[in-house]
Amino acid sequence: MSKPIAGVQLYTLREHTKTMPEIAKTLKKVAATGYTTVQVSGFGPADPKDIARAAEDAGVRIVSTHTNWKRFLTELDLLIEEHKLWQCVHPAIGGLPDDYFSEEGLKRFLDELAPIAEKLQKAGMDFSYHNHSHELAKYGGKTWLASVYDNSKPSVLKAELDIYWIAAGGGDPADWIKRCSGRIPLLHCKDMIVTREHEQRFAEVGEGNLNWKAILKQAEKSGVEYLLVEQDDCYERDPFESLAISYRNLSGWGYK
Repeated sequence: MSKPIAGVQLYTLREHTKTMPEIAKTLKKVAATGYTTVQVSGFGPADPKDIARAAEDAGVRIVSTHTNWKRFLTELDLLIEEHKLWQCVHPAIGGLPDDYFSEEGLKRFLDELAPIAEKLQKAGMDFSYHNHSHELAKYGGKTWLASVYDNSKPSVLKAELDIYWIAAGGGDPADWIKRCSGRIPLLHCKDMIVTREHEQRFAEVGEGNLNWKAILKQAEKSGVEYLLVEQDDCYERDPFESLAISYRNLSGWGYK
């Protein structure tokens, strides 16, 4: 049972990755913080070859990506070539269009995914789904997220659970990680706080109210490979500082 590796979901730094020079600078700053792995997301226009060179120069590995579902449907061959260039085996999507969130939409997603997953497998890759809170709405007495995993094989569909959104949807993060054991290479890590004004907010890992001891213990048991730190909004704080705080806490618990 090995410890997962801490990484950065680069959507956190989307305001600093709009151009290729910004991307290169940002990757170096991420590496200087201590992170060695990243998930590509929220980039402006950039040549995949330039991204590969920038990651190598910075000393970080691209271990996952977020790509929109349309590209998987229409540009799969190109997407596979990009991931081969980055030596990245965990492509993922950040979510689906609204019309998939029904019993019929769930079946359509799995039908569309089957040939995509097969082609990814042949290329040495897998496919992960990233949730928000609305996937915990119930259809036919069961949450959409539970149904999508119950009706698919782990070889076809992996989980990239976002523990903040699981909690926001009323779920228990550690329980969901356990439920997805053996099919969860990626975990999105962000904390949750509530203000005195009753506002629910994102927070740096270890700075909020989520039960990290239980979450990380179960992550190890369930085979999570990467703890990808993402903070959708850092509010008044510099996002690089937020990521540094999360890394300090994770590394202090033994996750580097």
